[in-house]
Amino acid sequence: MSAQLQEVPRIRKMLAADLDEVVAIEREVFLFPWTRGNFCDSLDSGYHCLVLEYYDHPVGYGVMTIGAEEAHLLTLSVAGGAQRKGWGEKLLRHFIRIAREQHARSMFLDVRESNHAAARLYQRVGFVQVGRRRDYYPAMGGREDSLVMELML
Repeated sequence: MSAQLQEVPRIRKMLAADLDEVVAIEREVFLFPWTRGNFCDSLDSGYHCLVLEYYDHPVGYGVMTIGAEEAHLLTLSVAGGAQRKGWGEKLLRHFIRIAREQHARSMFLDVRESNHAAARLYQRVGFVQVGRRRDYYPAMGGREDSLVMELML
């Protein structure tokens, strides 16, 4: 009987060198993706920018800000081929841990109303819907509402 060691995804700080792969994932997963400039601005602003790395390549990422005892998760994504493995939840829980360490009392995020899988993940972790932003996201043929969710830390 032989046992093989399997590479486990690890979470680390996002680097400028990661941006080509991060933007490629962003374009794969979202119809209206963030631009390279959005990610550069987040890095330059000192936001909490992380990548989920598997076999030395980013397969997921997220960006979070913290201020006035509130954390705001701006984006979180996992590449299509790496979804449904629990890695998005692993990355989300890592952001929650950072928010707690930075003494945030709550964490907010927006999720597309149509993104049921993401909303279920956030609810499973403890987020609750606290509001709605009408026409927040661009969508095919118009705009889409955002569900505002909060986790008390």
